[in-house]
Amino acid sequence: MRELIPDRPSLVARLAFLLVLLIAASAVYAQNKGTRAELYGFAMLDMGYQFKSSDPAWFDVMRPTKLPAFDNQFGEDGHWFSGVRQSRLGVKTFTPTRLGELKTTFEFELFGVGVDAGQTTFRLRHAYGELGHFGAGQTWSPFMDIDVFPNSIEYWGPNGMVFFRNVQARWMPIQGDTRMTVALERPGASADQGSYRQQIEALGIKARFPMPDLSAEYRRATKRGYIEVAGILRYFSWNDSVTARDASGDEIGWGINVSSNIKLTRLHPNDVARLQVVFGEGVQNYMNDATVDVGVEGSGANIDGKALQILGIVAFIDHYWNDRWSTSAGYSLVDTDNSSGQLDDAYRRGQYALGNLLYHPVHNVMMGAEFQWGRRENKGNFTSDDYRIQFSARYNFALNLGSP
Repeated sequence: MRELIPDRPSLVARLAFLLVLLIAASAVYAQNKGTRAELYGFAMLDMGYQFKSSDPAWFDVMRPTKLPAFDNQFGEDGHWFSGVRQSRLGVKTFTPTRLGELKTTFEFELFGVGVDAGQTTFRLRHAYGELGHFGAGQTWSPFMDIDVFPNSIEYWGPNGMVFFRNVQARWMPIQGDTRMTVALERPGASADQGSYRQQIEALGIKARFPMPDLSAEYRRATKRGYIEVAGILRYFSWNDSVTARDASGDEIGWGINVSSNIKLTRLHPNDVARLQVVFGEGVQNYMNDATVDVGVEGSGANIDGKALQILGIVAFIDHYWNDRWSTSAGYSLVDTDNSSGQLDDAYRRGQYALGNLLYHPVHNVMMGAEFQWGRRENKGNFTSDDYRIQFSARYNFALNLGSP
């Protein structure tokens, strides 16, 4: 039987909800003090049928990394799923100052991850402030391009996309449609100890992140859309604090991300192709659906860590049949070079595709259906597939407070 995961509001969720209410109340007060505020979000229902199986904590998303790594890992095929976890609530404020406009964003959703995986609970998306050419807080990494995300109803999105909201301090020397951003971001990584797990634990090896990640982007706007080039440089290490033989080491992670939106205006002015190619080593932490940044390799006492090479591809088209009907369709890929020390069930390649038909009966209302496919391939050549049909309805809202 598939495990049923109960919904349980945590203390963090309650505090987050109270914080949003306090921000909204402050916005009402602030409208008489020169601040303009926007309360926004949407209520969204997702339901559908999964023809295969996946990790039950990720029952309502298509993630190739969460598909079975071996036969019958998650039980029998065929599951009905439903939920409101995509629902969102946010507050933005805009305050004039002598140094320019001060902008802030606090945004939450109901999609639990980490220790709350599978739960319907408040989760912070953005906590970010910006004044002039400087910004700080949690928001999109400059290494990613949110405009590559297609007009889909599946929550998680293309697996080969760079997708990460990170804590950062950023400098934006060029702002507008053409822009440039440089940021220092919170570091982090994960490792696959593979067949050396017991040996590594005995050595007492611990990860260490002595420096922030350095990321940058440059976007050039054109009449047909834009082209963006982004990069990231990372440094992480591991320390052996137990044995006389020092098994400490370090690695450099790096990545280049090239993305674009190309307007396809012959059929409809809103038609667009969303494209991205990312390549690097040890940047899996920034990918939408990848596994570990570092793998173990070597033999005997001579083991070491290796930043794993990764390739990510996104290719989607959003097409509008008319002002009420639209379709998004496309494909995404993640391909990882495994290390020699990883086991045969280690994730190597993931594929993702979908196609939908969406209907907008009135402004701020969307409903539609979507077919999704995903495939997982392991180092040892085991493969597993998943197929889903999802139906969703979304109701947007926005409330502006204060003078425009």
